[in-house]
Amino acid sequence: MRIAIGADHAGFALKRQLVGTLRRLGHDVDDRGTDSEAPVDYPAICAEVARLVASGRAARGIVIGGSGQGEQMTANKIAGIRAALCNDLYTARLSRAHNDANVLALGGRIVAFGLAEEIVALWLETPFDGGRHQRRIDQITALESNFQQP
Repeated sequence: MRIAIGADHAGFALKRQLVGTLRRLGHDVDDRGTDSEAPVDYPAICAEVARLVASGRAARGIVIGGSGQGEQMTANKIAGIRAALCNDLYTARLSRAHNDANVLALGGRIVAFGLAEEIVALWLETPFDGGRHQRRIDQITALESNFQQP
């Protein structure tokens, strides 16, 4: 699977760890930065990861920051993205099974490397359940196309 990944300076160390993990798991990794712990703003990085997923040039995306919250919010501004902040295994599994999340957000200052690797592996292997959940995904998609500024 082709995975786009990006992080700000607070998520850099975890991103570096996960790039290695993803490659060991046999995935093709598209690393969109950042490449150090020097301060950088995350919105452009997260938007780039999300656009790769939305366009189909990546199957899934991972965005990482200090808490992962801003990264999730940014990714969700791109049409077609369902980014989920998952700092535990339960939310990782449900974000895929019930919400068909296509971008995973992680908090590099919250989740230890070992747990993050487990979250990513579970998130990547969990299929979408479809069924009643598809109706809700369709409603989310409709909100994107029907949005009008007040």
